[in-house]
Amino acid sequence: MKTAIFYGSSLGNTQFVAEKLHQRLPHADCLQVNELMPSQIEQYDNIILGTSTWGVGNLQDDFELFVDLLLSLDMSGKNFALFGLGDQHTYPDTFCNGMGKLYYLLNDKGWHVTGFTSIDGYDFSESEAVIDDQFVGLALDEDNEPDLTDSRLDGWTASLNF
Repeated sequence: MKTAIFYGSSLGNTQFVAEKLHQRLPHADCLQVNELMPSQIEQYDNIILGTSTWGVGNLQDDFELFVDLLLSLDMSGKNFALFGLGDQHTYPDTFCNGMGKLYYLLNDKGWHVTGFTSIDGYDFSESEAVIDDQFVGLALDEDNEPDLTDSRLDGWTASLNF
């Protein structure tokens, strides 16, 4: 089964995390979403999507177009996992909303999403990425907690079922 890490990064933080994730999953391909063609996407069985949250809860710019492409494909039977970057202190009421937006789009298509994580240890007030006291993927804050990224990545990758 083939695995890929697809990410969008405006200032480099999401790319930095995607590369760290790739070190933990060396069998996976690591690609920017703005460079992908439909045939590339469809060849993977396990897809990890990484996005940051911009402004007041928006998806990263490259994901705006990528989501339309992704949703036009038949991805039934594929496994998805999400990671999202946000800023708990400056945007505590929209922390990792980009990841939440991705989750709802995938979930509306009936696609399988795995890799939920606990909200314990985070300091935010609200997030579209939280369901039943769990993030819909791995939430990271490179602005305020970069020292926790490695341990959070280690725990999360160990829990993924692919």
